[in-house]
Amino acid sequence: MRIGLFAVGRLKSGPEKDLASRYFDRFAKAGPAVGLEFSRVAEVAESRASNAETRKRDEAGLLQKSLADGSVLVLLDERGKALDSEGFANLLGSYRDQGKRDLTIAIGGADGLDPSLYDRADAVLCLGKMTWPHQLVRTLIAEQLYRAVTILSGHPYHRV
Repeated sequence: MRIGLFAVGRLKSGPEKDLASRYFDRFAKAGPAVGLEFSRVAEVAESRASNAETRKRDEAGLLQKSLADGSVLVLLDERGKALDSEGFANLLGSYRDQGKRDLTIAIGGADGLDPSLYDRADAVLCLGKMTWPHQLVRTLIAEQLYRAVTILSGHPYHRV
């Protein structure tokens, strides 16, 4: 199953981008052994519309255009379901085992995600109840993808 990240906003060069890239690279190298491939990070510019609702709708349109047919959509939202790392790994493994070909994890813009995406989403997850800046969210999800691969493969990286 190919896993990609869709992010509103571009990550500038610096330590956050370097760390996220390091974990995406680890995921890309370790994932195929358990049937998970890293496909890409799709970054889109934040909408310049004059109000939040229009910005969210514009950004949702870009996300929907980027989704492959039949793709699993996982939204990251502070009101989503909190999973521990093993639960996240099991979620990915279950989509893989169902024969899903593509999975996209979406990070919304500063205004959040458009309500239409929640109807389309297969899962809505949070990375805790705190609000995180997008550059850290990208690093956190990159590390969790790598951690998921290590959990699914029985590698000792994840210790409880």
